[in-house]
Amino acid sequence: MKNHKDLLIIIPAYNEGKTIGALLEQLTAPDIAAFADILVMNDCSKDNTEEVARGFHVAIVNHVYNLGYGSGLQVGYKYAVSKGYKYVIQMDADGQHDVCNVKAIYDCLTIPRADGTCPDIVLGSRFMKDSPKYPTSAVKKFAYKLFGFMIRIGAGNKITDATTGLQGLDYRAFSYYAGYNHFDDKYPDANMIMQMSLLGYDIQEIPALMHVRTEGVSMHSGLKPFVYMFRMVFSILAAWIRVKMFHMGQKPKKKEKKNA
Repeated sequence: MKNHKDLLIIIPAYNEGKTIGALLEQLTAPDIAAFADILVMNDCSKDNTEEVARGFHVAIVNHVYNLGYGSGLQVGYKYAVSKGYKYVIQMDADGQHDVCNVKAIYDCLTIPRADGTCPDIVLGSRFMKDSPKYPTSAVKKFAYKLFGFMIRIGAGNKITDATTGLQGLDYRAFSYYAGYNHFDDKYPDANMIMQMSLLGYDIQEIPALMHVRTEGVSMHSGLKPFVYMFRMVFSILAAWIRVKMFHMGQKPKKKEKKNA
């Protein structure tokens, strides 16, 4: 018998012992615990990430080897599929994604719109008109605009924050991601938005409150943003070629409308 909520919050974590405790304390508070379970994907951390997470009533998956951000998330999707969850929200362990966004994303996933449908993927955006101001570097601003332009030209979908790690997914979306070769094992960002847009998944953005990292080391620190931008451009193009030219991937079945 089912003994869990409909929503699973997946938190990939690598050496986030300084920040994950405060995040889990908020996520396990009664207002969120009432409708969501928590899964920490400990990606072979070398610090006390696991020890801190053990102090809370959450599920933990410990990787024997460091798999990287993308592969770690995909294991989380497989876990959600195996346990029968209906929805997933993924958020970072570094404290940048404010917990107030969880309910907003969940509501967007589950409350029908005027036409009776709900999105497959909800993106928490830092750059919508109603999003709180989020400081970022000139290099990153250029990358965000470039990726958004590529998605708009390639898939006809206007996305303001294609690299957001704060996302909600319904079963149809995360079960697809859980499949072999359906998800980028390194940097699953704008390339996945291009792929899912072309495959016909319904993607919606909502404004999100996010904070600048204050502890730990970002995976986009130093020269990594330049490497990331170079790789992502070609990864977005590759996603377009796979779907548009080689017709790879399976078109999702038409969604049924939900009753309000």
